[in-house]
Amino acid sequence: MRTKLGRRSGTTRVVLRRPKLSDGDEVIEMNRRSKNLHRPWLYAPVDEQNWARYIERLESERHHAWLVCLKDTGAIVGVINMSEIVQGIFQSAYLGYYGGAAYAGQGYITEGLSLLVNHAFNRLKLHRLEANIQPDNHRSLALVRRLGFRKEGYSPSYLKIGGRWRDHERWAITQEDWRGRS
Repeated sequence: MRTKLGRRSGTTRVVLRRPKLSDGDEVIEMNRRSKNLHRPWLYAPVDEQNWARYIERLESERHHAWLVCLKDTGAIVGVINMSEIVQGIFQSAYLGYYGGAAYAGQGYITEGLSLLVNHAFNRLKLHRLEANIQPDNHRSLALVRRLGFRKEGYSPSYLKIGGRWRDHERWAITQEDWRGRS
């Protein structure tokens, strides 16, 4: 698989690339500066030990991750994770994503997630992607709506985040939905 992903059509201000252990300092600093934006939605790595564990987890075929980087400068502006990737008759994965506070509201994560969804459907040949989002995370809900995801349901006490079981809405998009938007 290529380490960088380009846009499916038109122009984009970002590229996606695979994270490396050596990206830790930049990502950790972004995460530290973004705690107020991220909490209580997620708890991203804010130290070297947790970053190293994150990178180690990516050695599994069931977990992929990409850094969202500005095309012009290479600055890391966010992270996208694809987990529990299953091929065969299911051909599905879960998505997780976040951006740095300094870049919030500028559309970079929307562009990056668009690249990733295109890659998942066209290169990895997945059929379905699911994002589970806490009901009060309005920015994240708006993002998946922009990309054509549909709400499929509500799961009480679905994921343990920050030491608490939190309710989530299930949002998904299929390959057919994505192609219909092109």
